[in-house]
Amino acid sequence: GLGNASGQLGKNIMDHHFRTGAKGESDEFAEQYIKGRRPNGFYIPRYQNLGDKASQRDYLRGWGYQGSGNRTDWTRGVREMSVGQPLKEALVSPGPWQIGMTAFAETLPDERNQMTLNEEVKDIHGLPTLTMDAAFLENEMAMRADMANDAAEMLEAAGFKNVRPWDSGSWPGLGIHEMGTARMGRDPKTSVLNGNNQVWDCPNVYVTDGAFMTSAACVNPSLTYMAFTARAVDHAVRERKKLNI
Repeated sequence: GLGNASGQLGKNIMDHHFRTGAKGESDEFAEQYIKGRRPNGFYIPRYQNLGDKASQRDYLRGWGYQGSGNRTDWTRGVREMSVGQPLKEALVSPGPWQIGMTAFAETLPDERNQMTLNEEVKDIHGLPTLTMDAAFLENEMAMRADMANDAAEMLEAAGFKNVRPWDSGSWPGLGIHEMGTARMGRDPKTSVLNGNNQVWDCPNVYVTDGAFMTSAACVNPSLTYMAFTARAVDHAVRERKKLNI
C-alpha cells in the first residue's frame, strides 16, 4: 500500500515492557502521615550496558525504575480474618509505610512484530481490520529476572524490610507506548519516512506519532513525539511556502 515501497510499513512494533520490580516496608518514617519526611516518588535512570564493562549484561539495552512510597490503606482488610472492634481499629489506622519500584524496559525493533490489514474481516464502515502479531522476544525476556532482582537488591541496601521481588508478566499494548511501524531512516529502501517525518513515496504526507521511532529507549516517549511533531510542522509550513508540497 501507500508508503510501503520498503516493505517496512507495519513492522518493528515496539512497546515498553514492565510490570516487574520489587517492594518493601520501612519503620523509619514512623508516624509521619501528611507532613514531614517520608517516602516520595523517584526515578532511577538506566544504568545497564552503558560502556562500563562492569555494567555489561547478557542482553542489549536496559531499563529505568519508577517508584513511590505510600502507606497501606483499608484494602488490606480484604484478607483480614478478624471481626468487630479489632477489625474497625485496624482499618481506620494508617498501615505501615511501603515502597515499590517498577522497571520500564526497552524493546528492540524486530520485523517479526508486525501488524497487517485483514481484507476478509471488515469493520462497521466496510474497512479492513488490523491483525496484530507482536510479542516480547528473546532480548526482552532475558532481562526480566535482573529487572526484579536489581530492584530488590537496591531496596535491601537502602534498609527496607520484607523486600519482595515480583513479576506479573507483560505483553505489547500494556505500556501504551506503541512505536516503530513507519520507521524513519536515511534510505527509502529500508525505511518508511525520511528525516523530516515525510513518507518517502508521498512527501506531502507526514507521520509524527510513535510510528516514526526507530528505537524505544526506556523512558516515556510522549515529549519526543511532541518535539518531532513541532519540527515536522515547521518543515511542512516552509516547504508549502516554497510550493514544494
